[in-house]
Amino acid sequence: MRIISGRNRGQHIQTLKGTQLRPTSDQMRETLFDVLGPRVQGSVFLDAYAGSGAVGLEALSRGAKEVVFVEHHRAATDLIRRNLAALKMEDGFYLMNARVLAALERLDEEGAIFDFIFLDPPYSETREYHQVLRQLGRSRLLTDASFVIADRAKDRW
Repeated sequence: MRIISGRNRGQHIQTLKGTQLRPTSDQMRETLFDVLGPRVQGSVFLDAYAGSGAVGLEALSRGAKEVVFVEHHRAATDLIRRNLAALKMEDGFYLMNARVLAALERLDEEGAIFDFIFLDPPYSETREYHQVLRQLGRSRLLTDASFVIADRAKDRW
């Protein structure tokens, strides 16, 4: 996998082999960020169920002011840390090793507000989608101008 555009364009990032992680493909990330366009520049971005961190790393490369990565698997959190270091990204991010619902609650209590929230839970966790979306609806993490992007299997819901 590689960073598609921005200051880290073309640089490779690692993924975990032999796990249940489903990294967001280069093509999907390119399409996503083409749609979001220049709004990413200076934004605050949440990469929930971050896995390898590919989406959040792409946002940072494209000029996001801050990215919060949320991932509860320790091996994936360590991988994100390694990818950040390999890309020489030293600031503008916050890495949370926590379950997404707990992280959202904590971020809400801290007064965080996001321009973009990217959700990519395991496809088999349909219930998780609904719980997270309900929690976001009750939270103060979003403004009227915020975007929530949810990746899901096309045969679910």
